Amino acid sequence: MKVKNRKVSGVGGKGKCSLPPRVSHLTFHDIHEECGVFGVYGHPEASNLTYLGLYALQHRGQEGAGICSSDGRHMNLEKSMGLVADIFSEKRLKRLPGYIAIGHNRYSTTGSSVLKNVQPIVANFALGSIAIAHNGNLVNATELRKELEAEGSIFQSTSDSEVIVHLIAHSKGDDPYNRIVQSLRQVSGAFSLLILREKELIAVRDPYGVRPLCLGEVDGAYVVASETCAFDLIGATYIRDIEPGEMLIIGEHGLKSIKALIAPRRSFCIFEFIYFSRPDSYIFGGQNVNTMRKDFGRQLARESSIDADIVIPVPDSGVPAAIGFSEESGIHFDFGLIRNHYIGRTFIEPKQSIRHFGVKIKLNPVRKLLEGKRVLVVDDSIVRGTTSKKIVKMLKENGGASEVHLRISSPPTIGPCFYGIDTPTRQELIASSHATEEIRKYVTADTLAYLSIEGLQKIVPDSENYCTACFDNSYPISFPGEHLEQMEFFFR
Repeated sequence: MKVKNRKVSGVGGKGKCSLPPRVSHLTFHDIHEECGVFGVYGHPEASNLTYLGLYALQHRGQEGAGICSSDGRHMNLEKSMGLVADIFSEKRLKRLPGYIAIGHNRYSTTGSSVLKNVQPIVANFALGSIAIAHNGNLVNATELRKELEAEGSIFQSTSDSEVIVHLIAHSKGDDPYNRIVQSLRQVSGAFSLLILREKELIAVRDPYGVRPLCLGEVDGAYVVASETCAFDLIGATYIRDIEPGEMLIIGEHGLKSIKALIAPRRSFCIFEFIYFSRPDSYIFGGQNVNTMRKDFGRQLARESSIDADIVIPVPDSGVPAAIGFSEESGIHFDFGLIRNHYIGRTFIEPKQSIRHFGVKIKLNPVRKLLEGKRVLVVDDSIVRGTTSKKIVKMLKENGGASEVHLRISSPPTIGPCFYGIDTPTRQELIASSHATEEIRKYVTADTLAYLSIEGLQKIVPDSENYCTACFDNSYPISFPGEHLEQMEFFFR
């Protein structure tokens, strides 16, 4: 994970907190998606299906994308910066023949946002060619990279994923599968991996199962994806999840499953339910994300309902929780904030100062719905607090709301993620050093309440199998060397 150190103002006197550092005017949500992976085995249009799969997984990464295909003899790679639909023209897809393909959407968690870090990563060595697409983050990548470089490895990128390629190349295993297993037993962290060889597709999930990965079937071909929403677009049928610690080999003889890696517990990322995964996806054993978010909203209403005239969501991730809150509380639901979905990656801000421009370019209140009303706003999380503050003020000033009550469908976010999500440092997470009442004063809401961690665990089935480190600082995977020092620095 690339850690960005910024100077952050602390808490002022009498419970007042000073304004967090200024961020880009287009920043809307301060926690960013990680990456998405998609693979196909045994289909004559493998690359086209992979393109569609990546399109469905675009929410997991918007910085770059790539596809690598194989016809059984040769592997072909196309990748670029930007969005999937902008990268892969019909002409470019024709340069990716074959019946096997893997693809990757990138959001940089480790390594800068440049073309050399876009995946899949392709390498050639003694046992043939391989391509790797990785969702997650290796917490011991820095240490492993230093060791590999000392042994003569030359790295082409700054991505932690390339460490896996070099470990495989250095392995003394007698076949590719042993090499992969031996290599992955050396890494620590989160990884949902797709590995392409000339004649087979290999899917591997870390033993904690941090990131989702699932298996499906379409027209007699096998498909693997980060989320089931990618199956829906191509008409594929969900079969099952790739199990934590499983290596699934998909080849001419069908499926071969190997229990390759073992961990003391499962640690599914709870934030996949709260924010990252698409609502129409089924993850972590077939749990529907939309249903889970609505249940979070219902529990939030049971814990912190208040007299209000209307419940509105912060779109889009706050919508299911707001519906659940409305159903449980009996308070009327409506879309009081309208989101502009057509904002590009850059935008020319007018020279004339426009109040709350950064939020208004994405959201606009419906004054006729809100004017004079006691408005209850549901969002999935508060990170720095700057966006929430702008939304509250905009609802009052532009929407005419008489009161704004903010409800958050997750517990306070107090710790950064090191397992494949680009979160701010602990110093920048407002809840890590401010009580709820202090945050309420800062965002200028009339009231503020979060879903309790007990309430969250009540909703999630087998809650002991989830990582909640961002809410309780209980990190399931240890951090060696510099990573541990970074954590100690953040938590001082």
